[in-house]
Amino acid sequence: MKKPPKRRPDPPSKLELRNPHAVHAAIRARPQDVIEVRVRPEDAAPAWKRVVAAAGEAGVRVRPPEPPAKGKRPPREGRNTAASALVKPKAELPLAELLALDGCVWLLLEHVQDPHNVGAILRTAGFFGVAGVLLTKDQSASVTAVACDTAAGGAEAVPVTTVTNVSRTLDAARDAGLWVLGTSEHAEQPLSSVSADRKWLAVLGNEESGLRRLTKEKCDVLVGVPGGGPVGSLNVGVAAGIVLHALSPT
Repeated sequence: MKKPPKRRPDPPSKLELRNPHAVHAAIRARPQDVIEVRVRPEDAAPAWKRVVAAAGEAGVRVRPPEPPAKGKRPPREGRNTAASALVKPKAELPLAELLALDGCVWLLLEHVQDPHNVGAILRTAGFFGVAGVLLTKDQSASVTAVACDTAAGGAEAVPVTTVTNVSRTLDAARDAGLWVLGTSEHAEQPLSSVSADRKWLAVLGNEESGLRRLTKEKCDVLVGVPGGGPVGSLNVGVAAGIVLHALSPT
C-alpha cells in the first residue's frame, strides 16, 4: 500500500531564535513581530549588544534569560547559547504576488527536508537578490527557528511562499513570464550553457532523490553542474549557490 505523503506540522505561533544576526534582522524588518529578547545586556557578546540596542530603538522588550535547570551550569552568552528571542513566523506572500515581484530569479525547493539546507539557501538567496523562494508543503522543511538561525538574517531578506502542487505552480510561473530551469546531476546540458538574459524559476530537489520525474518533464531546460572529482553530487545548499550565481545578472 502506498504511504501517504509526510505532511508538514502546523507552523508554531512563535520561534525561539538563538542567532543574534537572525534576531537583529527580524527587529529591523518587522519589530512588531518580535515578542521579546532574552539576554543579559551587561555581559552579552558584541553581536547581542547590537541586538539590545536595536530592540531599544524599536521598543522591543528585553529581559534576562530563563534560569538554567537545577544542576545545570548556565551557558555563556552568544550564538546558540543562553541568549535568545521569541519571534512570530514571517508572513508568507500569496503565490501570485510573489511571482509578480520585480526580479530576475526565483527559486523553488521541491521536498528539501533539512532545515539547515533551507536556511543556508535563504541566506544565499538574500545575497544574490532572489525575488522569492517557493517551498513545497509536504515532505519538506519549513522556515523553522533552525532555518532562520542558519540563514543569519537571510530569512528576512527574501519573500517566501508555500505551494501544494508543483505542477500547477510551474504553470503559474510560466504564465507570469518565467522560464523553468530544473537541476539534476544526471542532466547532459551544463549550467554554463544557460543565459541569464531572461527571468528564471530555478528548481532544486530533495537531498537524496533530487527532482521528481514529473517535475523534470515540466522544466523548460534541465541542467547539471559538471565536476571533475570522485564525488558524484553536491549538497543542495551548495548547488543553489552555484545556480544562483550563474543565473543572476551581474
